Amino acid sequence: MNTNELLAVLQLQKTPNIGDITAKKLIKNVGSASEIFKQKPNSLQKINGIGTYVTSHLFDKKYKNLAEVELKHIIKNNISFSYFLDDDYPSDLKQNIDAPILLFKDGNINLNNNRIISIVGTRNVTSYGRNFCNELVEKLAEYNPIIVSGFAYGVDITAHKSAIDNNLQTLAILAHGLDEIYPKTHKKYINEVNKNGGFLTEFWHNEKPLRENFLKRNRIVAGISKATIVIESAEKGGSLVTADIANSYNKDVFALPGRVQDTFSKGCNNLIKNNQAHLLTSAEDIVKMLNWDIDTKQNKVKNIQPELFLNLSNTEQKIYDYLQKNGKQLIDVIALDCNIPTYKLSSILLEMELKGIIKPLPGKLFEI
Repeated sequence: MNTNELLAVLQLQKTPNIGDITAKKLIKNVGSASEIFKQKPNSLQKINGIGTYVTSHLFDKKYKNLAEVELKHIIKNNISFSYFLDDDYPSDLKQNIDAPILLFKDGNINLNNNRIISIVGTRNVTSYGRNFCNELVEKLAEYNPIIVSGFAYGVDITAHKSAIDNNLQTLAILAHGLDEIYPKTHKKYINEVNKNGGFLTEFWHNEKPLRENFLKRNRIVAGISKATIVIESAEKGGSLVTADIANSYNKDVFALPGRVQDTFSKGCNNLIKNNQAHLLTSAEDIVKMLNWDIDTKQNKVKNIQPELFLNLSNTEQKIYDYLQKNGKQLIDVIALDCNIPTYKLSSILLEMELKGIIKPLPGKLFEI
């Protein structure tokens, strides 16, 4: 992204009455963020849903000046960022209409792994919740998930530390800028998190941890992951908001049950009782619900197949590769696509069946 476009995106972020949904609508209708500021207000107001309320502050130079200051900071400090139209923008988060148009990041973040889960809960985590969180992450470690949380007291920092202890990548989603840290006592974890993942935020570098920022942050925590796990929560709390957002995004939500009289189990118990979360008793619940066990078995098969079938002839290998790519096929189709006469193919398929490489199906179909 060139500096002019980035400046325009920053200006959109700062302009009152323009949230992420409206900003995306403007960008997609006009073509780019910088092009928006070349238009006349009347022209923009012809876009469905864009009126004088939206455009009232859009061309105020005050917000452009603020954006210029932030742009200088980004360039001077070589701040990394992801734009919502870029390929490196978190893929699951991109699907949500209210996802931030711009994310600032720090650390060693690699989101190629799509096994991303968010772990949230009370800041007043009990030994029951802490022990379960640690055991859960340890048991999930063999599936190499990315652990997301909010870097707060209690469940959040427990999840981050457990991920680090198990050599997993962890992402801390901040409710403030990268130059701020909340709580201050968690400064000691910054280097470890950066080595094993990093930090993401939609807020400018010097943005303070305002109360409303935490609610905005929660949609990123819920949206960036495949599932949200609530370890412990009172009847009201930020983690329940995150669970509610995850449900609105049609994401899986899991909750750890507890005794009915325990204050910090009431929120989780209510989620389960109201069918807003799956009952979570072990790592296996997550593995099965997210189909990680199936994916892992398929990967293991793919990894051992080259060793098992090293003695395949060239023709057998050709047939095997064809079926692996196309799935089950009729013998006549195999013969045609692989350019093998049917009378020869029949004996080759029989030999491959005896080796345990393929199996016949009703209707003259064959598959690996």
